[in-house]
Amino acid sequence: MILQLSSEQVWQVIEKEMFAIIGMVTAKQEARTVGVVYVARGGKLYIGTGKDTWKARHISGNPHVSVTIPIAKRIPFMPWMKIPAATITFTGAARVLPAAETPADLLRAVFRGMAEDEARVAAFCLIEVTPQKEFITYGVGIPLIQMRDPEKARGRAPVAARQG
Repeated sequence: MILQLSSEQVWQVIEKEMFAIIGMVTAKQEARTVGVVYVARGGKLYIGTGKDTWKARHISGNPHVSVTIPIAKRIPFMPWMKIPAATITFTGAARVLPAAETPADLLRAVFRGMAEDEARVAAFCLIEVTPQKEFITYGVGIPLIQMRDPEKARGRAPVAARQG
């Protein structure tokens, strides 16, 4: 039985995290993945990168991406015990946004201390990822002990628009 989660439950976890793996396809139709730091706002993820990076080029050429967010799990007082990460995975539509056309508060959130350096920001862009269809989860919204049972650990939630 697959755990039915609400979109709100999943968004709450996404907003607490900051690291994801984004999968994309090159112009030669080769799969590529890369780890990224993101900020979640208004039902979308925002990733800062250089204008000339291969991430920006590949996503400009093909906006279909996949995203996996790992969520570290630990047993208090027993950090040596290896526990697999919980995950949230989804497909999304991505687009590249020029940093100059992005609201200042979003630039500050994504680039933190670098956002005040206009010359530096001019060399960057943002990748905006809008989740589509549904979130597929593993180990989200369940007790740690239940992660041992794949039937209990798997979950799904619809992607619903989120404000703020």
